[in-house]
Amino acid sequence: MQVPIALSFRDKHQRPRQRDMGPPQRAASLSKTAFPPVFARQKTSVYQDNVRPGSTVPSAHFIRSISWNASGTFIATGAADRTLRIWNPDKPNVKNSTELRTPGATAQLERIAFHPVNEHELASCSSDGMVRFWDIRSKASVGEVKVGHVPFTLAWTPDGSEIVAGRKDNLLVSIDRAALRVVAEHKQPLQTNQCVFDWTGSHLFMTGGDGSVRIVHYPSFEPALTLNAHTSSCYAITMSPSGEHMAAGGGDALVSLWDTQEWICVRTFDFTKELVKSIDFSFDGSFITAGSEDREEKKKLRIAHVESGEIVHTIDLTAPASHVAWHPCRYILAHSADQQGLKIVGSLEKDRR
Repeated sequence: MQVPIALSFRDKHQRPRQRDMGPPQRAASLSKTAFPPVFARQKTSVYQDNVRPGSTVPSAHFIRSISWNASGTFIATGAADRTLRIWNPDKPNVKNSTELRTPGATAQLERIAFHPVNEHELASCSSDGMVRFWDIRSKASVGEVKVGHVPFTLAWTPDGSEIVAGRKDNLLVSIDRAALRVVAEHKQPLQTNQCVFDWTGSHLFMTGGDGSVRIVHYPSFEPALTLNAHTSSCYAITMSPSGEHMAAGGGDALVSLWDTQEWICVRTFDFTKELVKSIDFSFDGSFITAGSEDREEKKKLRIAHVESGEIVHTIDLTAPASHVAWHPCRYILAHSADQQGLKIVGSLEKDRR
């Protein structure tokens, strides 16, 4: 592990607040023993926009990106065939959803990401080289920036003032959201599959094709730290809500958990037998799960307790769950399921009564 520059996370517990409103009310945290019986009682809802249930769904229509908004009142799904849809988690029927489309656009959708502060704004990137910003209330694009080639990753700064788009030719492009312009471009020496910021916005974490996680100072991109995280390409990365941990997933089918003060690997999780495509922490950072294209006979989505490393709950699947996303303030878990569309375990209805 190379440690050229020490990192500071003094403000790691200060997450950005929502604009024009207080922070969303969060559920009470559950212990390792209390979580399983509570979560096991949660029902699973299916959100499918195929108008003919039971018919064959083209692979291009499979969900390839999921994102909750800041308050957890909406969840967005994106597919390669340009289907960008906003769902109300309480209303699975497609009639209650909103589809966002750019007139005349034919490019494949690569990634979507809700603004970290403005709960009504969503960013997307597509194979036509464009990063677009959407207002889900007006159902329209409110701006776009051409970054060239094929952008396939997105990472917002915590305050939402900038977003970094990663291209398939390993160029990272920083975009000023207000000005709608590219402010910097940084060529990377190797494949970069995903990026995420720490909660201060002063460091950017990048997964590498050699299995490493590289951390750079932002916006200078000066090297800060390199972690030898996995034995094969690293595909997924996320920060815990408190900033105490960073988790990375690789082609070696493991999720590694890192202490962000000492920068040691605390433990690894064996969630799947295939490469890890997505990882997410629960809103309180107590639990973690990962998505993959694991097609073993008995497909499982496993949830682990972060501190102990124990698997505390298992969800039986009928199709691989490549993408996972915890609700930002509830024990509610969204995951993709190929032709079966979006699935959400848990409901907000009882919280609103």
